[in-house]
Amino acid sequence: MANLDPQAKAYLEMFSQMPLIQSLDAQTVREMFALAPPVEVELAQLAKIEDRMIPVADDAEIKVRIYTPEGQGPFPLFVYYHGGGWVIGDLETADPSCRMIANRTGRVVVSVDYRLAPEYKFPIPVEDSYVALKWVSENAVAINGNASNLVVGGDSAGGNLSAVVSLIAKEQNGPDIAAQVLIYPVTALGYDTKSYQEFQTGFGLDRDLMIWFGNYYINNDEDTKNKYIAPLLAEDLSNLPPAYVITAENDVLRDEGLAYAERLKEAGVKVETIIESGLVHGYFTNMAVFPERIIGSISRFAKFLSEIDQKVGRV
Repeated sequence: MANLDPQAKAYLEMFSQMPLIQSLDAQTVREMFALAPPVEVELAQLAKIEDRMIPVADDAEIKVRIYTPEGQGPFPLFVYYHGGGWVIGDLETADPSCRMIANRTGRVVVSVDYRLAPEYKFPIPVEDSYVALKWVSENAVAINGNASNLVVGGDSAGGNLSAVVSLIAKEQNGPDIAAQVLIYPVTALGYDTKSYQEFQTGFGLDRDLMIWFGNYYINNDEDTKNKYIAPLLAEDLSNLPPAYVITAENDVLRDEGLAYAERLKEAGVKVETIIESGLVHGYFTNMAVFPERIIGSISRFAKFLSEIDQKVGRV
């Protein structure tokens, strides 16, 4: 019997009333979420929120949203990648949580609206994410940030992208990343761990739904072995940024998140791991249902980041 937080039970009850996402096409799912009535939540207070367009490959542009906390600055930076299986999700999905991260950590948060599959399959979301990371590093002064204290983070597919851009930055001598915050990250596309068996249906992110996301993202089966899709399969994880890895107890992705944390530790990377008891996939960006648990998660990784601040300097 799963250990479910009362809020998680209520959330799953609401989720069960929806059509099965994996039975629909991507555009229909996006429209379904867009038509959902807005939910009133208490938003964290900040000094400024600004949207900008930044250039990416193929003469395209993507939007970023910049959250500036109260205070003087320059502030340390946090580049955030939203979840949604590389197929759904956007700046609005992550907005309340990004506000809270900026408010609670005292960092300028830059949320990245990378292009989505299936219109833009792998590697385009990865390339957009890395270009955005470089843009933040190169434009830190203009957004009142400190490029020498830059953190990446995200939830689910966004956790995957955070891990992947950390790999790329290391391999390409790119921006110096001070830490990575991986919130129930996708680290492989094997769909075969114990947690996949345990929570394959009825816990929000079904195994079949994760396969639906993965199939939209990849071009072929060979892609599932690519370390920039499945960082758990990367041969060398040494010299990566310190990592704070959050998993949810009742989540198909729990075990691969924990496995990635273990591999980072084995490679000599400083890692802190937490399993959020009683929770399910998706809690971190659902401020209407899980406000206290989200604040708790952010408070814990804020403490982790404060230790990073002491090492690299806050300003």
